[in-house]
Amino acid sequence: MDEQLQSLQQLHHIRQMMDRSSRFTSLSSLSGIFAGICGLAGAWVASQKLNCWQQGDCSFGNSAKENLYGLQYYLVGVALCTFAAAMIISFIFTFMKSKKAGLSLWRSTSFRVFWHIAIPFMAGGFFLARCIQAGYYDMLVPVCLVFYGLALISAGKFTLTEVRYLGYCEVLLGIFCLWLPGFDLYFWAAGFGILHILYGLVLWFRNERIAHPVSTRITV
Repeated sequence: MDEQLQSLQQLHHIRQMMDRSSRFTSLSSLSGIFAGICGLAGAWVASQKLNCWQQGDCSFGNSAKENLYGLQYYLVGVALCTFAAAMIISFIFTFMKSKKAGLSLWRSTSFRVFWHIAIPFMAGGFFLARCIQAGYYDMLVPVCLVFYGLALISAGKFTLTEVRYLGYCEVLLGIFCLWLPGFDLYFWAAGFGILHILYGLVLWFRNERIAHPVSTRITV
């Protein structure tokens, strides 16, 4: 029994070594959870300002047109700040996990993941800029969800499987959001908030929790 357990442990170790060399596995579950918290916080801030604007308690300009444009630019600014905060927090937790595991964050697998994320991000950025220029503000949330999901799917083959499934869910939410105008903030909270928290929890249960098993059960 002891020999069989040792063999399973060796196979598990070999599998971890192979994954480290071919995939970027330093993603932290905490980065997903805190990114989700940032998404929910951004949705709450935007909803508070939107309610204030609808009730006439706050204004962004003297004319009706300036007031509307001011609100739209404010919401875009909240979205950008939320995204930036989530990215910074994710980078910090990923860096800490890589350092703890004795791995360099700047390795070939990292650059592959970055490249496959960057291409859909850049395409989505240009698309969003054009939507803003043309005044299609109702397209911002679905476009963000769809292109973000495509970026995760693109990078999923070079990192953890959970990333790819998160991407599928983001794309589906973005598509549904196209046909449900008026619920943008709910879709934003679901896609960038709740889904990220669930992703972080799944990541912890499936990967990080078994890093120091409390029983003799070995996952191969």
